Amino acid sequence: MKPTTKDAYKLMHEGALALAVVEANGIRIDEDRLNANVELIDQKITEGVEALKDDRIWKIWVKEFGSKANLSSRQQLGYVLFHKLDFKAVNLTPTGRPKVDMASLEQLGLSWTTTYLDVERYKKLKNTYLKGIQREVVGGYVHPSFNLNTTRTFRSSCNAPNFQNQINRSSLAKYIRECFIPRKNHVLVCIDYGALEFRVAACFWKDKAMVAYANDSDLDIHRDMAAACYLLDCEQVTKRIRFFAKNQFVFPTLYGSYWKNTARRLWAVMLNEKLELDDGTLLRDHLAAKGITELGDCEDRPIPGTFEHHIYQVESELEERFPQWASRKKVWWSRYLERGWFRTMTGFVCRGVMKKNDLYNWPIQGPAFHLLLWSLIRLVGWCKTNPAYIVGQIHDEIVGDVREDQVENFLKKAKQVMTQDVRDHWKWVITQLEVEAVVCRANWFEKEGVSI
Repeated sequence: MKPTTKDAYKLMHEGALALAVVEANGIRIDEDRLNANVELIDQKITEGVEALKDDRIWKIWVKEFGSKANLSSRQQLGYVLFHKLDFKAVNLTPTGRPKVDMASLEQLGLSWTTTYLDVERYKKLKNTYLKGIQREVVGGYVHPSFNLNTTRTFRSSCNAPNFQNQINRSSLAKYIRECFIPRKNHVLVCIDYGALEFRVAACFWKDKAMVAYANDSDLDIHRDMAAACYLLDCEQVTKRIRFFAKNQFVFPTLYGSYWKNTARRLWAVMLNEKLELDDGTLLRDHLAAKGITELGDCEDRPIPGTFEHHIYQVESELEERFPQWASRKKVWWSRYLERGWFRTMTGFVCRGVMKKNDLYNWPIQGPAFHLLLWSLIRLVGWCKTNPAYIVGQIHDEIVGDVREDQVENFLKKAKQVMTQDVRDHWKWVITQLEVEAVVCRANWFEKEGVSI
């Protein structure tokens, strides 16, 4: 990424200064809750391991591998399950070996593998997330570093700890997010753009149908695609289902993936996250009632009646709905092959060897983040004379720590900057921009929606 205009350089310069302020502000941590959650998860891991080792499967495992028996070895696990115990493999690798990834183990339907996967999730929760936060606490706060020079997609990155990678939609999110709390007499206010990358894609591809879709407040591309992918009515789509459809179908498809990959991701997340409808019906059972009981796992063309075939049809319908996008991305690829570079809508030149996914991703994801960065710079400036702090950002979301009596003023200012001022600054934004907000009074996990 190289800025080629004064405005592009100014954005990076002012953005780095604003993010330095965000880092200095820091976000408050409930250390007692954090330490208690580490102990609680430790106990869950211990209990889970004891249950696993009290089962005949572990006894066979030890008999086979002796002192080298290792619960963390997926290779050993696959050998025990599919060779010693003769369970039927749900999925196979290209070389014909049984798969032992989380989705495949989930599909086995064994209580032992369910416990095994729970233990693995608890280990990651403790070692990657909770311990990662513990290491960085100083004086009751963590001060994540937000960087503008480490990712090729033009988004920011974050470390020490990675504030942008804290679990959100999983059932384990509570153990992490309840540790982040507001300052005294303050609340956390989270403001995020609605379907930002889809709107920026409409601006970039200039697909008339896509622009019209983005400008219709009654439509929601992520909700609508979730409904299409999982054969739901729009009213049945929960926030979690919408979230995973957004990240496993909409974005990958916009950025050059295709039906086989998106189908497998959607199927895996449905099983791993045990996605369900509001009435408690598992999404897997809902699809079965609609006649889809298998992923398909084909190597060439999708097999009718499988989930892969269904997603193949959904992808085809999406291209028919937005025909200019479907045709212009082919022209965009050909033009890149001739020139070897392109300029983003925010003034950055990208050159060098790129895959198709990069070529479709970078012109959209970069400018989408730049909309947020431009807005964040203005809000950091506003906070200098108001009782509020910007304490984090997550690609299309800004997190503020605001005195309770100033929430309304903060929301009003944020909406003005993020939906109107930024459009006045960049004329290439030809769609409406929308934002949503939640207030967290006790901690980052307990949220309540607010009008903005």
